[in-house]
Amino acid sequence: MIDGTPQGFTGPDVPPSSVYDRCVRCGLCLPTCPTYVETLLETSSPRGRIALIEAVGNGRLDLTSPGFVHQMSECLDCRACEAACPSGVAYGRLLEPARTQIERATDAVQPPSRAALRSFGLGLFTRLWALRMTAAFLRFYQRGSRSMIRSTGVLQALGLARLEALAPEISDRFFTPSGQRWRAAAEPVKSTAFLHVGCVMQVAFTEWHDATVRVLQRCGSDVVAPAGQGCCGAIAIHAGDMERGRALAKKNIAAFERSGADVYVTNAAGCGSTLKEYAHLFDGDAVWGPRAAAFSACVRDVTEHLDAIGIAPELGAIAGDVTYQDPCHLAHAQRISAAPRRLLARIPGLRFREMNESSLCCGSAGTYNLTQPEMADRLAARKIANVLAAEPTIVATANPGCALTLANGLRASGKRVEVKHVVQLLDASYAAYSPTSRASSPSAASTLG
Repeated sequence: MIDGTPQGFTGPDVPPSSVYDRCVRCGLCLPTCPTYVETLLETSSPRGRIALIEAVGNGRLDLTSPGFVHQMSECLDCRACEAACPSGVAYGRLLEPARTQIERATDAVQPPSRAALRSFGLGLFTRLWALRMTAAFLRFYQRGSRSMIRSTGVLQALGLARLEALAPEISDRFFTPSGQRWRAAAEPVKSTAFLHVGCVMQVAFTEWHDATVRVLQRCGSDVVAPAGQGCCGAIAIHAGDMERGRALAKKNIAAFERSGADVYVTNAAGCGSTLKEYAHLFDGDAVWGPRAAAFSACVRDVTEHLDAIGIAPELGAIAGDVTYQDPCHLAHAQRISAAPRRLLARIPGLRFREMNESSLCCGSAGTYNLTQPEMADRLAARKIANVLAAEPTIVATANPGCALTLANGLRASGKRVEVKHVVQLLDASYAAYSPTSRASSPSAASTLG
């Protein structure tokens, strides 16, 4: 250690030694870690990875050693260890800078093709017009020539079969933020909610945004979708591109400050986790640090916000058995698990079935399906088995990556189980409301015990 700076890391975005020094090696994180549960290897656990980061920081292990690079990539950054840690180790503040250090150290020796693909992929999240153009092309492919192209084998020959199979179904129309404003359907107005439209969400999950707007209106919130917002930066940050993440964060902070809204609402758990951590992203920045902290204090997951302001009581019956899959970045990073269940419990007709290992990562984790396909598939299979064991007709969640993994896995299993965001079920319940149907339908709350 030289002047408090770990020897094995250089430049900005160094993993803070004060964080890994807090780890007391108690091992309480081990049973919560998806990769450790699957491998039972110490190096694949949070405790093991912290030891590796410390070894690099002290100069005892090379930053670019294959084992270190693999473990930093294999980690899902699900934050389950943070929720379990009695010492309060902020593991994410170690992992993400470590990945940034690896990217900077290996950037010059990467094959040109990989560098170009990375630049193109991350660039889409910076230039959303390009993302929408790419999505429009993908939608044309999905609606037209997909079956024919798949049958030719060209996707396998080009190494694109997995990427194509995992791509989300593009929505029939995009939800592009352009300064829209929707008025609350009831008085008094409880809040003015800035809707985070995001990146992939605006081209592949339009129905989630539509449902979110309607439910917020019904529950007494004005909703705005200012044009100046953009991607939350999670993909870039998790990929080790902190500077790109900061640039994206600044856009969202400035857009919120201009909007006049009092709460920043997101319906994607991964986005919410990143948005709430902007203060850490600008730690030590005299200009953006205070602005980021004020911004993050106003960020709410939509289930968190609805649970806090109270939902309108005019809920109609939805018949079915529902289980809930906890998105990692909602349950662990944001510590929100009761609110979605309370909202589901309010919907008449739904019978709730708790699933085993609900908060164990499904293996989605942004681009993890592509970078760590073997582990991603193992975790997805484990999750689908737990869903099916609960015997639901509906599985609810609150994150797009989770929804894609669940839908793909359930489709492959041959079982007919719908995948819905919690807010979609609330929206459907409001649409089904009539005074007589509500009076005659049992409440799901009675099934939660």
